[in-house]
Amino acid sequence: MKFHIDKKYIRWGVTAFLVIAASILFYYLLFHRANISAGFRAFIGITMPILDGMLMAYVLTPLLNGVEKKCVIPVCMKCNVNIAEKKNKKRVRALSILLTLIIVTLALYSFFATVIPQLIRSIQSIIFQFPIYINNLTVWITKLLADNPDIESIVMELLDKYSVELNNFLNLSVLPRMNELIRNVSLSFLSFLKTLWNLIIGFIISIYILGSKELFAGQAKKMVYAVFETDTANAVISDVRFTHKTFVGFIVGKIIDSIIIGIICFVGTSIMGTPYAILVSVIVGITNIIPFFGPYLGAIPSALLILMVNPLQCLYFIIFILILQQFDGNILGPKILGDSTGLSGFWVIFSITLFGGMFGILGMVAGVPVFAVFYAAVRAIVNSLLAKKELPTETSEYLNVGSIEGTEFHPYLPEKHEEHKHPSDFSTRKSIVGHVFGKDRNRAGKDEEYLQEKEAGKKTGNETENETGNETENEEE
Repeated sequence: MKFHIDKKYIRWGVTAFLVIAASILFYYLLFHRANISAGFRAFIGITMPILDGMLMAYVLTPLLNGVEKKCVIPVCMKCNVNIAEKKNKKRVRALSILLTLIIVTLALYSFFATVIPQLIRSIQSIIFQFPIYINNLTVWITKLLADNPDIESIVMELLDKYSVELNNFLNLSVLPRMNELIRNVSLSFLSFLKTLWNLIIGFIISIYILGSKELFAGQAKKMVYAVFETDTANAVISDVRFTHKTFVGFIVGKIIDSIIIGIICFVGTSIMGTPYAILVSVIVGITNIIPFFGPYLGAIPSALLILMVNPLQCLYFIIFILILQQFDGNILGPKILGDSTGLSGFWVIFSITLFGGMFGILGMVAGVPVFAVFYAAVRAIVNSLLAKKELPTETSEYLNVGSIEGTEFHPYLPEKHEEHKHPSDFSTRKSIVGHVFGKDRNRAGKDEEYLQEKEAGKKTGNETENETGNETENEEE
């Protein structure tokens, strides 16, 4: 006798197992978050070389595509090389990767060979002349306070108030923790060496990724079409392409914009005779990668550095930076970036503040394109829901709308008599509360009207019967 297994019971068992497993997982996530965070950090630390390699390959892909399509392939076609063959295709890609790495290496070497010596000299000058700068700043402050007695009294009062606290902080907090500070510096050096090793491994991984990037993209699309329905897979791939376009357009454009701003800043500060022109320009150019807040983050330490040398030059530098950032925000930035994010100024500030608070400097740089993708997804969902209701998707159509009846828009026209009505009068004012609870109220009103009509009908019927009876009696008489 054969034993048959009912598939229905198997499905029930699998469902019960999944429910129990999900419950255990939820309990563990809820009460053991520290262990999960530690495991996640350990996993990120192990896979960091791979992540670095993927990031490097992603950044180098636009340059590789340009070198391959505009340089290598045209040369191969002129030399009558059949690039359709598999071997030749691999050779073309290898040559393109080699040229890309040479271009990047030469660019980085030229930059560091030009900037690093100047930075070293500037830092050495700051260290050697720091006492002189402090003395100049002290003399300038003393002269300023001597000319303004009110300010001097306020400053002296603040110094008397906080000098004791500063002394206690240095003696009781900083000095006893010197050993811990030295240990942290040592750990930071070891972390730097580990990061450098991860970058080296990631660089090697990026070469393999660049060599087979079409294959990896094809495998990813294959998995998407295997998991989702065809229409859903098409939408997912379209969204990924939009995300890629947004990120590449913003990041690459912002890097180019920051390089140009750094060069303009160096030219301007050199003409004005600003101290440490190269150091200041490098700081301004690097921090300019951060949208909106970046220019100010770079200008503040640069201005303080110049202030110690020459306060008047500090004033000139601040005015120059304000003009430069206006030029960048209104002319250069829009020319290079265009409308790559589609975000207004408020959402840019919101995204930088949110992601900067969560992920630091990296979040401030990547927060704008990430939020731009999220904003585009929400906008697509809202427009799709409006299209199903046969309503327009343009925001301008809703600026002055008061109500919508069917597909007809009625503008908002405030009436004078509404000002004297109580806000809780739901019979004359449309609200969500009235919409939710007004249905039962309307139904109760209709029932009351029905009962009144029924009673009126009964009375009318009785009166009619009485009148008919009276008429019959009169006829009989």
